[in-house]
Amino acid sequence: MMCQQLAAVLIAVAVFQEAHAAPRHWDTTALFEPPRTFPAPDYAQDLPEHSNPELGFTGEGVRPLFYEGLPWQGKPTRVFAWYGAPELAEGQQAPAMVLVHGGGGTAFDEWVRIWNRRGYAAIAMDVTGSGPGGAPGQRPRHAWAGPPHNGMTDIDEAIEDQWVYHAVADVVLAHSLLRSFPEVDADRIGLTGISWGGFLTCLVSAVDPRFRFAVPVYGCGFLNEGPVWGPTWQKLGAERTAEWHALWDPASYVAATAMPTLWVNGSNDRHFPLSIHGKTVAQCGGPRTLSVRVGMSHSHVHGWKPDEIYVYADGLVRGGPPLAKVVEEGRTGDTAWVRFEAPVPVTQSELVHTSDLSDWVACPWQGAPAQLDEDGGRATATVPPGCRAYFFNLTDERGLVVSTNRTVVPDQKGSG
Repeated sequence: MMCQQLAAVLIAVAVFQEAHAAPRHWDTTALFEPPRTFPAPDYAQDLPEHSNPELGFTGEGVRPLFYEGLPWQGKPTRVFAWYGAPELAEGQQAPAMVLVHGGGGTAFDEWVRIWNRRGYAAIAMDVTGSGPGGAPGQRPRHAWAGPPHNGMTDIDEAIEDQWVYHAVADVVLAHSLLRSFPEVDADRIGLTGISWGGFLTCLVSAVDPRFRFAVPVYGCGFLNEGPVWGPTWQKLGAERTAEWHALWDPASYVAATAMPTLWVNGSNDRHFPLSIHGKTVAQCGGPRTLSVRVGMSHSHVHGWKPDEIYVYADGLVRGGPPLAKVVEEGRTGDTAWVRFEAPVPVTQSELVHTSDLSDWVACPWQGAPAQLDEDGGRATATVPPGCRAYFFNLTDERGLVVSTNRTVVPDQKGSG
């Protein structure tokens, strides 16, 4: 039954996409203008400190603000944000980051400070109409709130009143505001988002080409093929599911991305498994780098932790040594291989493989050492008998991981 429904959804998606090619719903001319800003209360004075940044805000070293969002249901909106910048000499400009939270999150001041300590200005906005504080799923909404994050259930609303439309606009407006600050170098601004924020990053990187680079963490497209949203699609039905995907799924957008992207994910992510993540990465335009950690947990804290994100940013906007670059990959018989370039020596190569693809979320991944030719920039490994999928992980002397995309090996019957 589920297979029949999925087939119906895929057909409906294809029909809807053909009738509504290359959806672009935002007036970027207006969004590329800096929005008006408004003072925000000093939330820090009313909130206790917490060791877990998802449970509270200190506001130390950053400032709160509101900026004007797009009208929702005919009413004006404002977006809450935290902004911070590193100490700079007079006339000096810093690179900057736009930070997009995921489901259950909000604008995290600690995330801003993390980037400030690394020499970046940063803005983190709330894309759910909330202010800081509260617990995940219970964030306090403010008087000028736009739509809450309601997943896909607002598909019957006008496009201009749906959450994805507003969330993308909120991110683009935050970028426009950041570019207007004199201490920010507008040519060195990056974008990163976690989980649903990664999903939004996929969209924004196609809609707003002014960013220097983008780093989606976990988030990807082809959500109609992801297991976690199955009940949602059943409830919506094939036609409405197809409409949502044609309007908002990153699969309809990422081919238009031209900027460099770093894709960060765990091997068994429940919300964005490698089955759909790999399809999204393969479809993305522009230079792309992938980093997949076996066993990486899913949370905001785990999502902003990987050092690969910061080194990638430094390599593009601060002249730092970049991550390794996968040049080419393939398989000759039972031998899988990858060619790479690495300004910092790769010291370890591994073939990560699984023999069970019955469930991409639960499939057991195993690592086997690959033969590394450091001077030749090449690694090879024998694909084990019974292997159904694999990818290479290349680790440089800094401990930073760059991956190839997952390759699915046909089973003995020749199916994928």
